[in-house]
Amino acid sequence: MTLNSAISEYLLYLDAVRGLSANSVLGYKKDLVYLMLFVGKDIDIKDVTKENLLFCIGELSKKKMAATSINRFIAAVRTFFAYCKKFQYIPKNPAIELKTVRIPKKIPRFLTANEMNSLCNQPELKELLWTSRDCAIFEMLYSSGCRVSELANLRFSDFMEGFSKAIVKGKGNKDRVVYFAKQAQAALKIYLDDRKKILQEKKVENEPECIFINQKGNSLSAAGIRWIVSRYSGVEGTNHHISPHAFRHTFATQLLSNGADVRAVQELLGHSSISTTQRYTHITTEKLIEIYNKAHPHS
Repeated sequence: MTLNSAISEYLLYLDAVRGLSANSVLGYKKDLVYLMLFVGKDIDIKDVTKENLLFCIGELSKKKMAATSINRFIAAVRTFFAYCKKFQYIPKNPAIELKTVRIPKKIPRFLTANEMNSLCNQPELKELLWTSRDCAIFEMLYSSGCRVSELANLRFSDFMEGFSKAIVKGKGNKDRVVYFAKQAQAALKIYLDDRKKILQEKKVENEPECIFINQKGNSLSAAGIRWIVSRYSGVEGTNHHISPHAFRHTFATQLLSNGADVRAVQELLGHSSISTTQRYTHITTEKLIEIYNKAHPHS
């Protein structure tokens, strides 16, 4: 069996048998494409060696790929060859001794409360795109800690108790409940009135199930939301470019800085491991100064 054939079968297995999300399968596919690129897609799966895999990792390093991306490649290769060994396509697993590369510790990028308030006010101040929609997007991202894909996929049927909370499908197809503060609920209701008018003006017959749409009346993708955030955080807006994930980082940081239990924050973010949530337990400079001034006798 060729490497190309084995990978095609494995991706089908991940989709049909394991039931992974389309994004997860796509992630595996991207990593395994690198394997075929460096080793050759027509090589017999039995002929792939540990040295071949180490060569792949070296090539990715030469491309200055991030350590996290290289480790994701290694994880994909490991699980792929474990699958091949399980079904006896190979006599020995060449990836079993592969070691991950060291990842430098980084503090997740987050905004202060003032910076976040400034960003959330940009749609009304600048009116670059669709004011009510963009206000709702910003408020809901900040209020819930949703991933951008989770917000893009949010449907009317996902909401409970009005618009105060919703069920989202996170990584690994895991459902969790997220919450929306009153400010986010108010912004959403204003947007939904405008959304209704747009759909009527465009004479859209089949109303999109997703909450957020573009000005043509079609569902707004995660890439579309990233582009919207980039407009308001770019030179036309705050001039401090961020990604939508910064809303999630700020959400977690603010909760933990204000005394929220790390386990509760883990649940709200949908992290499978507590260690992932603990990255956010750093304290901002302002918080340190506040603690110092309250605690030190000569402050």
